[in-house]
Amino acid sequence: MRELGALIDGRRVEVKVPATTANLGPGFDTLGLALAQYDDLVVTASATPGVHVEVHGVGAGEVPTDETHLVVRAIAHGLAHYGYALPGLRLEAHNTIPHGRGLGSSGAAISAGIIAARGLLTGIAEMSDVDALALATDMEGHPDNVAPALFGGLTIAWVTPDGPQHKKLMVHRGVSPVVFVPEAEMSTALARSLQPDSVPHEDAVFNVSRSALLIASLIQSPELLLAATEDKLHQNYRAAAMPETNRLITLLRDAGLPAVVSGAGPSILVLASDPSQRLIAAELVAQHAETPWQALMLAVDVKGTVLGVS
Repeated sequence: MRELGALIDGRRVEVKVPATTANLGPGFDTLGLALAQYDDLVVTASATPGVHVEVHGVGAGEVPTDETHLVVRAIAHGLAHYGYALPGLRLEAHNTIPHGRGLGSSGAAISAGIIAARGLLTGIAEMSDVDALALATDMEGHPDNVAPALFGGLTIAWVTPDGPQHKKLMVHRGVSPVVFVPEAEMSTALARSLQPDSVPHEDAVFNVSRSALLIASLIQSPELLLAATEDKLHQNYRAAAMPETNRLITLLRDAGLPAVVSGAGPSILVLASDPSQRLIAAELVAQHAETPWQALMLAVDVKGTVLGVS
């Protein structure tokens, strides 16, 4: 590995990365949406070896503050792809994305680190969007969260022999997301372990139809979102691990609101077709929840990860 510190001593990189919600009901491991809730990070390079991490907000006092921090690991992964060793670094993170709640916190950290590596390599090596998605997917394991985190908007992600690919779409202005976040966390690994190895043919066909309808609903016809967010591939299998999530989703859907599990859960995403539906959803959750839930009324982020270099 080539040394980088002396080349970029004092370089300052600023990164703003959005939260994401994946699956959106039927689009398991394929569909993702960027949301206007952000982590802001400042990375300063040094010729002096060593890593110092300072975390404010979510994760303060809980996540590592050395080279094992996920953002730092992602920076190292991005630099290594171009043959460079991790230089001395100072990372200052101001986090607002909840951890372990199904809002893409790990995908955001990985995306932020990869894009920070892009910034550190400015004038030395060029990281394309294709490379950024491949590097982030390599760490995350699947592209459904990192694609919207990197590029914003609604993304369709798929994997080919040449690596992960994505298509970004703009969401209809009537779509008004609200996310309900509980106090309890959910392990993504646990959620995935509850999935069966195979599903009935009719369930697969059901989800193909709903995924196609969901794309049309999100970009053109929000009034169809209730039907479009039906799912038979993953949510029912995971319900026992998050009973209150499941109960509230049933309540919301019975009231005509397109509610789904956000990512691996336990947060709930409601893809309201107008802002008034968000208020109805918030009132229902406040009235019927047995434990505290925070309502985040969020816009769709259209920019993805934003990079500044100085």
